[in-house]
Amino acid sequence: MNLSRLLEHNASKYPLNEAVVGMGQRLTYEALNNLVEKLSTGLLKVGIKKNDKIVLFMPNVPEFIITYFAAHRIGAVIVPINAKSTLAEIEYILNHADSKIFVVHELLFDTVKDLQNESLLVKTGGEHHGWITFNELTKEEMKALPKSSSMDDEPSTILYTSGTTGQPKGVLFSHRNVLTVAKMICIEMEMKPESRLLLMMPLSHSAPLHLFMVAGVIVGATLVLTPTFTPDLLLKTVEEERTTHFFGAPVAYLMTGKNPAIEHTDLSSMKWWIYGGAPLSSGEVLYMKQAFKTDNFVCVYGLTEAGPSGTLLLGHEHAKKAGSIGKRAALFTEIRVVNGDGEDVGVAEVGEIYLRGDGTMLGYYKNPEATAATFDGDWLKTGDLARIDEDGYIFIVDRKKDMIISGGVNIYPKEVEDVLITHEAVSEVAIVGVPHVEWGETVKAYFAATRPVETKELIDHLNGKVSSFKIPKLFEQVEALPRNASGKILKQSLREGGK
Repeated sequence: MNLSRLLEHNASKYPLNEAVVGMGQRLTYEALNNLVEKLSTGLLKVGIKKNDKIVLFMPNVPEFIITYFAAHRIGAVIVPINAKSTLAEIEYILNHADSKIFVVHELLFDTVKDLQNESLLVKTGGEHHGWITFNELTKEEMKALPKSSSMDDEPSTILYTSGTTGQPKGVLFSHRNVLTVAKMICIEMEMKPESRLLLMMPLSHSAPLHLFMVAGVIVGATLVLTPTFTPDLLLKTVEEERTTHFFGAPVAYLMTGKNPAIEHTDLSSMKWWIYGGAPLSSGEVLYMKQAFKTDNFVCVYGLTEAGPSGTLLLGHEHAKKAGSIGKRAALFTEIRVVNGDGEDVGVAEVGEIYLRGDGTMLGYYKNPEATAATFDGDWLKTGDLARIDEDGYIFIVDRKKDMIISGGVNIYPKEVEDVLITHEAVSEVAIVGVPHVEWGETVKAYFAATRPVETKELIDHLNGKVSSFKIPKLFEQVEALPRNASGKILKQSLREGGK
């Protein structure tokens, strides 16, 4: 089985079911498959062949899904990149991925209109010198329809990591990898042909793409797309499209919960509110339950390199274990938390999370050294430090690379961040280690707030909640924390600024 055959099957099985809704378009499974056939024919005509890399620069629009499945229809490898990427970031990926063709949506064209690259250049919308239009490629006469011959162990997708500590790495997946995690979420989140999945988080990321877009096509569900996220748009789309599943970062829920419109928006169609990227505190969970009037929030934890797959914290578990990532691995996945000797940790002992399963990447594209360093046998080393409580629930302590060693003592920034963010004026915070002559490193807090905040006020807030040696010695208020295109805080930039 490969990804393109899924669409072919559902075009035959559910021809009139709505497949894609977005940008004013409503495509049935039959119509979507016809467009995929046309585009794949056009791609073959311009010389794209099996295993060629098709780099895709689009927000969440129907053309994204059409191009994704057309690439797989001809056995090519799809390389979606973040819609917020800069020209320099795009040029790096085009070169590193050995791009043969670069497909861009007109909404993002201003970013790349001056691009100079050997890739064949394609854009949606009107004509532009040096570029082929998307419409040209989808008007090809189909004499012999392309049939996907890719085996499930052959390459299907490269997703580039966010590059918070250096150049992004290309995570290479097979068809089996993607299908494994997609089938996992279908079963865990009870997806059916009647499901309507709201896709607002970028499809260039592994969770929206593999866990929700591909999963939706597996079961013949409807994919409801928006090219961006705003709280207003989330509420409006849920009510109008009667969606059933939504995946978002915690900040998307927290922002939407503060929107006054939520009080008079009909969210009754929603069955699964799913979040990932970071755990939520018990206070945040209580706030979200009240705002969204539901108990069915589900935390999913996993890494891009794992598909993503990892663990689940189900709705009923939040009452007592909010902040945890769950106690069991998701379907088709195994999990361990190990110490420095590779042994399973005991209760309350800190160790690194290891994952194993058929969803795990083939490796980093053109980077065998980094691939080897990421695996311990067939176990993926996540770099996430965690401890297990007496009930078996796993709590992430911090990223391994973010741990601070001050005077020989380990300090986990997340523990301090989780307390500082509860200060009524603090809107975001990042704790880093900066060089210190005597202690090796000392703890510094960067924070943004709704008003000027004195250091003493923050120290008073931390006193009694964290050990004294963990309280930052340095504080710096900033307008906003630096983030990459994926929204992740660039702690390396903060460390360099603190030297």
